[in-house]
Amino acid sequence: MAPQSSDSDGSANIENALLAVMNPIQRAVVEKSLKRKLDARCSLFVLIYIMNYLDRNNIAAARLKGLQKDLNLSNTQYSTCLSILYVGYILMQVPSNIVINRISRPSLYISVVMLIWGLISTLTGNVTGFGSMVAIRFLLGFVEAAFLPGALLILSKWYTRRELAFRNAILFCGNLISNAFSALIGAGVLSNMDGVLGHAAWRWLFWIEGAITMAVALAAAVVLPDLPTNARGFTEEELAVAQIRMTEDVGEADTDSKEQGVFDGLVMVVKDVKVYVLMFTFTAYVVGLSFNAYFPTLTETLGFSYVPTLLMSAPPWVVACIFSLYVAWDSDRTQEKFFHVTSPILLGLIGFIISMSTLNHVARYIALFLQASSYAGFIVFYSWISSSFPRPPAKRAVALAMVNAFSQLGNVAGSYVWVMDAENQKHTGFRKSYGVVMAMFAVTIVGCYIFRMMLSRLNRKIQAGENAGWETHADVAARTAQVEGLVSTGGVSDGTVKSKAGFRYLL
Repeated sequence: MAPQSSDSDGSANIENALLAVMNPIQRAVVEKSLKRKLDARCSLFVLIYIMNYLDRNNIAAARLKGLQKDLNLSNTQYSTCLSILYVGYILMQVPSNIVINRISRPSLYISVVMLIWGLISTLTGNVTGFGSMVAIRFLLGFVEAAFLPGALLILSKWYTRRELAFRNAILFCGNLISNAFSALIGAGVLSNMDGVLGHAAWRWLFWIEGAITMAVALAAAVVLPDLPTNARGFTEEELAVAQIRMTEDVGEADTDSKEQGVFDGLVMVVKDVKVYVLMFTFTAYVVGLSFNAYFPTLTETLGFSYVPTLLMSAPPWVVACIFSLYVAWDSDRTQEKFFHVTSPILLGLIGFIISMSTLNHVARYIALFLQASSYAGFIVFYSWISSSFPRPPAKRAVALAMVNAFSQLGNVAGSYVWVMDAENQKHTGFRKSYGVVMAMFAVTIVGCYIFRMMLSRLNRKIQAGENAGWETHADVAARTAQVEGLVSTGGVSDGTVKSKAGFRYLL
């Protein structure tokens, strides 16, 4: 099928493909085949996200085996090495998503980006001091920024709102599993590679993980899907049904107008007050989740040496991954967002309170499971962003990137929340730090409630027939009408594509 830019050829191909699918039963067969192929290809996103987080967070494991001492870093300098990554991460996300929304081969874009960050991660093993570590960490964040908002955008171009939370959860399991894998890989490398070829074990950790990242990047160019208009490995009928599904989901074709310029999506987002509520709410959430970067250190408070500490850091994230899949599946099933975001946060709050209140090792270890489980709401939050800015794709791309980029300020602040001084670690409790993240979780719940009320108000306006959605351009309307007519005459669906007036924001 032709790329998006070839509208006439693409329209003819869609029509021919749709006419080949003669009835709802045939469509169901094609759609099942489409989703099976799509799920298989998108599963690579999980592995990419694992490497994305391993390369970003392996500095925490390396610290336990002498990185901070060998580089002669003070606690403040080490915190700066953590936080500087997010400066580059913040700067690049919106420009990157504007680019990825406008190109026809996003798979190649992500593959090249991954190769570069894998190389940068490998070079982290060669740093000699504070200056070189800061430079490497900044560049790593700058390049890694392209992946997450880009992956979320690609998924939102293929999966409907009823499917997106669960697929996002599968993607984010790469994040959660990476916390477990980083502990296991770290334990293996750090306990066996010290002194090999005259190098410290923590240097080998960066070299090995960076090399794995570059190998996965080569596979990404072949495996990852592109767009529903031009992806390789799908039949014409499957691509046609993919476009129909997205049109049916919202009542408008998932395409940008030719009238829109490069920065129109950015302008639309800047004018939408919803995005600012999401930005500040999500930032508070990220500060609350800042314990992630210090998870091995928090596990170390149980009193074990570094290998048992790393091994014991893994199970909470495995359980959190399973829990997150369930929460996301239930969110898709019920089409509800608010309670599926806030309920896991409440579990995290309970975990924080336990960690602050007792020295009992069993209770404190259980608390780590509860804290890790708070990530489940974080995952559903991302699908809430996508569903709240459904059209046009240019606006959705910028909204995803802007909210995610701004929220990384929470990681910058979080790097200083977990201060490694004796007073904060008094009784192994990190009580100051837990107090801060508890407050941020409370702010997150309030922000989610405000956002829910805003969406509820917009739904009431839509119900009353007022314009509470988005502007429709003539060429997009024509594309939507064409799809609606083909669906109706081709007999591939029970009825026509629902109108945009039937759209409701998910609460």
